[in-house]
Amino acid sequence: MKTKTFNLVVLIWLLGSLSAVAQKESNQILYGPYLQNMSPNEVSIVWVTNKTAVSWVELAPDDGTHFYLQERPKTFAANNGIKTEGRIHAVKLKGLTPSTKYRYRVFSQEVLNHEGTRVTYSARVASTTAYETLTFVTNDYSKNSMSFTMVNDIHARSGVLNQMLQLAEPLKNDLVFFNGDMMSSIENEEALFNGFMNVAVKSFAQKVPMYYARGNHETRGAFASRFQNYFSPLNPNLYYLIRQGPVCFVVLDSGEDKPDSDIEYSGITDYDAFRTAEAEWLKEALKSKEFLEAPFKVAICHIPPRKDWHGEAEVLNKFVPLLNEAKIDIMLSGHLHKHVKEASNSQVHFPILINSNNSFVKGSATTNTLTLEVIALDGKKTDSLTLSK
Repeated sequence: MKTKTFNLVVLIWLLGSLSAVAQKESNQILYGPYLQNMSPNEVSIVWVTNKTAVSWVELAPDDGTHFYLQERPKTFAANNGIKTEGRIHAVKLKGLTPSTKYRYRVFSQEVLNHEGTRVTYSARVASTTAYETLTFVTNDYSKNSMSFTMVNDIHARSGVLNQMLQLAEPLKNDLVFFNGDMMSSIENEEALFNGFMNVAVKSFAQKVPMYYARGNHETRGAFASRFQNYFSPLNPNLYYLIRQGPVCFVVLDSGEDKPDSDIEYSGITDYDAFRTAEAEWLKEALKSKEFLEAPFKVAICHIPPRKDWHGEAEVLNKFVPLLNEAKIDIMLSGHLHKHVKEASNSQVHFPILINSNNSFVKGSATTNTLTLEVIALDGKKTDSLTLSK
């Protein structure tokens, strides 16, 4: 009798343990969601699950109705007509209306087995409950004003980033720029999110779009080649134009700061050719209507143009002549870990604001003025610059 009781206790314990393990290992959203590449008519939404899954976004207007008044349109992560099975999920919502607030939820469903045409799925997981939704507002070229925040050179100091974002209040902005070197190197996914992205998602990135100008340190590490899986994943390039109201931002990728042959890179880099191709894109992008019709034109580039280091010289020689001809108003950079404000000169026909690694930039613009304020970690304004038309 005692043996049977003992066996029963052991069986119950084993079943409980297996249940706990199964629950622990069930599909869940690890990171995100967060907004990428917002425009007046589309946006990409990115998130990461712990299991291989198919995923989709459900979208609804912010019209006061319950999200489940009716079945909301689903947009799937798919490629060539087949739903994508993976852990990193990116869905592009198209056909949106400018300057419009939308509600959304993201869903993932683990793929347990896929043999031939038969697929077995687990239960769905969602970003929020049925009674909660996330929101975003699409960009609008015709807006008379806009605001933004820029941070750079965080180097995985998530506490410093959190302090900056508390002061910046990015939920009151139209967008946020990460202008490079948010990590010292990218070794794995967990480090990427623990280093800065978890702070960004919690602070603003589920509701306000974040645009990322890659720095030279994001090009380093075993995981660096996967950068675009997480940032601008559905764009053709890591460089692009973004327009909001009176400002068109030219987001550039300055690559590494030393020659490709430098011993530090072990022969893994090809940034001279990369920047040459980027310059060809830039030449055409600066002819676009969204750029030409913007009252203010701002370049976002991690490495500033200079003659000292190879990467700086590449920016100076390949990008600056095109930006000079296009008459941009200012370049915002980082990289130097100190605050520098450079006036235009005979070679660079626009001012450059280089932000330090312990301050952030608050920007606001109307059709007549662009104001930039540099804010230190104690919340005090240390410098400012106003451009007028």
